[in-house]
Amino acid sequence: MKRKIYEEMVKWKESSKGKEALLIDGARRVGKSYIALDFAQKNYKSYLLIDFNKAPEEIKNLFINYLDDLDNFFLYLENYYNIKLYKRESVIIFDEVQLFPKARSAIKYLVEDGRYDYIETGSLVSIRENVKDILIPSEERHLTLHPMDFEEFLWAMDNKSLMDFIRKSFKEQKPMGTLMHQKAMDYFRKYLIIGGMPQAVLKYIETKDFNEVDQIKRNILNLYRDDIKKHAGKYSLKVESIFDEIPSQLQRHEKKFKITSLDKDAKTRDYKDSFLWLSDAMLINTCFNTSEPNIGLSLNKDKTFVKCYMADTGLLISHAFSESGLVSEEIYKKILFDSLEYNEGMIMENIVAQMLVASKHKLYFYSNSSRDNKDDRMKIDFLISKPTITNRHNISPIEVKSGKNYTLTSLNKFKNKYKENLATCYVVHIKDFKIEDNIIYYPLYMVPLL
Repeated sequence: MKRKIYEEMVKWKESSKGKEALLIDGARRVGKSYIALDFAQKNYKSYLLIDFNKAPEEIKNLFINYLDDLDNFFLYLENYYNIKLYKRESVIIFDEVQLFPKARSAIKYLVEDGRYDYIETGSLVSIRENVKDILIPSEERHLTLHPMDFEEFLWAMDNKSLMDFIRKSFKEQKPMGTLMHQKAMDYFRKYLIIGGMPQAVLKYIETKDFNEVDQIKRNILNLYRDDIKKHAGKYSLKVESIFDEIPSQLQRHEKKFKITSLDKDAKTRDYKDSFLWLSDAMLINTCFNTSEPNIGLSLNKDKTFVKCYMADTGLLISHAFSESGLVSEEIYKKILFDSLEYNEGMIMENIVAQMLVASKHKLYFYSNSSRDNKDDRMKIDFLISKPTITNRHNISPIEVKSGKNYTLTSLNKFKNKYKENLATCYVVHIKDFKIEDNIIYYPLYMVPLL
């Protein structure tokens, strides 16, 4: 499947010329090993893959005993894997490198040697246990692979032109028109249902069966739970309780994660490391409350209030309905035909968060529950900064609306209170593009272009 990260990998190869290794990290099952292998096959005369999930001890011992004798180090590798390596024409892939951190530490010496290129892939690579005993190499370029975005999903569905049409409408600030908007929303609802995990997308392409797709996603969720038990150490119970609580938290009107739902005596500080673990594992996208919509949203970050989104919305749907009486096929058809009476706002807000993260935005929201002044009482789903900061008008609020009929009470209050700080105000909804009262209304599938 075509992934946008491939072009960044090409740029790395052309610009680094062997002076940097490439580290690709991301959650389990987002396609890291696939893209590394695909890139190696298409761009090198030969490649050698070391999978540390099954590498024998004699291979691991090479990284301990032979780093000061690289001639023999490479000789052993070539003979064990029966691969001929060519100077400056071969790449060595360290797959699942987090399982053997000493290999990552060795990158410093291997890059310095200069004979070959190196690609590392891994999940949980920044987890404390995976870096505590190693020197993290500075000779490493870091790329993150997220679940497939909407355009990559369209490519997988063999539609190469729709996103270009969407991009043109966005640039010209014109509606898509009834026919094209409906077509785009049909694809977008499939994207919601299936999600961006390549294995789930491939299963849909092969079978067109939502039940089989759902089984793939549940297998991935179980894999994540196993990872939590295995790798989260002393935090595992707290991490798992947060992970399992995400759907019910997102159903709440405010969607802020309420720690006391885990334990009535719980304090935010007691769960701080558990949230960080889930974020480092890239299983969640954390959205922080900011007390002031101004330059440098992070400077006004309130860490006591967070919203916790699943990194993939397709996984969220399987996660949310795991205890439900509805069968997956029934749920999926209701979402597909826009007839789900369940809290669809949860799903729409999660997909917007996912798309903003894939577009390299950091996630912030605004919430004020003032009891003294009703004019101060408001919540804004997301805030993003302009790419170029000016003296004023740098922040754009985004309100996500899943229904056909809605009000903009909070957004209008926010506009009035912070008019000196705000750039364009956005509403993201299921309808076509329009501009009204200095607010731009975008269809959901245009979020990646903001």
